[in-house]
Amino acid sequence: MAAPQIEIVVVTPFQQNCQLLWDAGTRSGIVVDPGGDVPLILQRIAANHLSIEAILLTHGHLDHAGGAAELRRALPVLPDGAPVPVIGPDRRDAFLLSGITAQATSLGVPGMVDVEPDRYLHEGDVLELAGCRLEVRHVPGHTPGHVVFIDAAQRLGLVGDTLFQGSVGRTDFPYCDGPALIAAIKSKLMVLDDEIVIIPGHGPRSTIGAERRANPFL
Repeated sequence: MAAPQIEIVVVTPFQQNCQLLWDAGTRSGIVVDPGGDVPLILQRIAANHLSIEAILLTHGHLDHAGGAAELRRALPVLPDGAPVPVIGPDRRDAFLLSGITAQATSLGVPGMVDVEPDRYLHEGDVLELAGCRLEVRHVPGHTPGHVVFIDAAQRLGLVGDTLFQGSVGRTDFPYCDGPALIAAIKSKLMVLDDEIVIIPGHGPRSTIGAERRANPFL
């Protein structure tokens, strides 16, 4: 299986890594964490001639999910006439997804609204999309329902705000759990091969091996 094509679209004032992944042969793709700046995301979808089959969310924070509802409305429907589905995160982040509009308003950030996923995810779910076989792993701590998407065969991890180059997700919100985050990173991510490339929610890519060797939080 050929490796998926990947483009990072940096969106919102929070500089969030929205990810486009697609199969180079079919041009079938997915959008991961469309936090906002939906016209820019649509422009990049069109420039790459993609047919989007799903929108995936790693967690419920506004900078990752705030553009999902608008993007779902703007994308062409699927061949069966259904809207492109919003999939994920775990249901334990529903309270964050339903509070996006209020939080965005309080922060003075336009264009971010609440979203109701078409499907919540669970540990062990597998999504076969855009030429990838994405295994869902629940990695709580940054948010209660945070999930990551791992394609071990393609050596790829879409890890949201769990693990960064030299850092981990923030845990200073009332609903966060720092020890749980570190424990989940160690049990769900550090067990992966060193060669797995991780694409975090912000900042540069890294690998599991690099973080295993040098991440001071681990």
